[in-house]
Amino acid sequence: MQVKSVMSDRVLWVPPDAPVRDIAIKMRDAEVGSIPVVEDDKLIGMVTDRDIVVRGLCDAREPQQLTAADLMSPGMLYCFEDQSVEEVLQNMADEQIRRLPVVSRDKRLVGIVSLGDLSKGAPSAMSGRALENISADEEQWQAPRGQLSEAPIRQ
Repeated sequence: MQVKSVMSDRVLWVPPDAPVRDIAIKMRDAEVGSIPVVEDDKLIGMVTDRDIVVRGLCDAREPQQLTAADLMSPGMLYCFEDQSVEEVLQNMADEQIRRLPVVSRDKRLVGIVSLGDLSKGAPSAMSGRALENISADEEQWQAPRGQLSEAPIRQ
């Protein structure tokens, strides 16, 4: 089964000149942690909530002056609409990510696919392994419920 069979073709995106505030509002309202940056129908980058904090708020420039082009992550990951669900699921597990923009072979944004979408088109054992791999790294950074981390904070 190909990714285009399970992806969502309803994708929020921003142009490279979108102000950081507009990006943050769009992400908040849609309850998403990342948003594609598109120019002339082509995917050129992604802005994540982490990018807004690290590159936006911690940058020496005024956050109100920053745009998607200033914030977007270098080395963005994506998949092609004609790739197999199994291949993309394995790539997501390897990269430990839960969502990917989907592009045509000429890099036009055509959708977005989540781990949940892919699990509909892959064997359940494969989906389970992918989720396990993606979640494994997150767990090492979380303190057990009800306990605070004992790690010292550096200043």
